[in-house]
Amino acid sequence: MNTLAEENYLKSIYHLALNAENVATNQLASLLNTKASSVTDMLKKLADKELINYTPYQGVTLTASGEKIAVNIIRKHRLWEFFLVEKLDFKWDEVHEMAEEMEHISSTELIDRLDKFMGYPKYDPHGDPIPDCDGKFKLHDLKPVSAIDVDVTGVICGVREHSSAFLQYLEKQGLTIGKKITIKDIIAFDRSVVLQLENQTVQISREVANNLLITL
Repeated sequence: MNTLAEENYLKSIYHLALNAENVATNQLASLLNTKASSVTDMLKKLADKELINYTPYQGVTLTASGEKIAVNIIRKHRLWEFFLVEKLDFKWDEVHEMAEEMEHISSTELIDRLDKFMGYPKYDPHGDPIPDCDGKFKLHDLKPVSAIDVDVTGVICGVREHSSAFLQYLEKQGLTIGKKITIKDIIAFDRSVVLQLENQTVQISREVANNLLITL
């Protein structure tokens, strides 16, 4: 049995490893808002449990066992987010912190029944894939709006940033999952992007464009 803190570390390592082969201690400290010395202590514990491969100053990777646990936590998190939005009518910017608590529920039977009850959803309210009971999931072929050329049309299918402030901004602009947009212009001065959204135009900053994902 793993502690809540251990599960959070495994999940964090998994997320950071999506963009780097080896995860550095300072990356974990920054993400988890803790001291590097505390991170080192936890990594030693996880290595003793054979959940990670850890060599000081060379970074950390998940073992097969550690990755299985991390993916299962992510599955629970995203299923609870889907449930909260689709069945309890919460908004997509309200559910992350609640799901952070609910992802640590240990009952496999409960999660499997939850999955079945909701019809085995493939993606959560933010467009992130939901792993199945075997840890398998289907990825969208997503690109950030900032990487798209003018006059190209796509459908919003995900976000890189999950903060409430960012999601609330997108909601206000009408830039939500499933909306079709066309890149109409890229402003040379600051690389902000002008979008055609239904019958209106919306201008977003370069940072927003980097964090808004579409499929073509």
